Amino acid sequence: MLHTVLRRRANGESVEQILPDLVIPTGKRNGRNPSMAGVYRALADQAKREAYPGAAGKAHADCSLGLRSPPPRLLLVISP
Repeated sequence: MLHTVLRRRANGESVEQILPDLVIPTGKRNGRNPSMAGVYRALADQAKREAYPGAAGKAHADCSLGLRSPPPRLLLVISP
């Protein structure tokens, strides 16, 4: 669906024009149209992937190696 939206947006169509033609193929909302917010969210995620192409791969690699950042420490200051 995302490729359809991207292609039609490149041809100058708005999300409002594209939305009625989109149909969810599987799952709980099978046969229904996606929400407008969902389409915009998918477009925003795609824009992030294009802006930072290596970020997802690095994050997955770091996670598989166990290189998660430690949780933030809390500093307790007691003043008299």
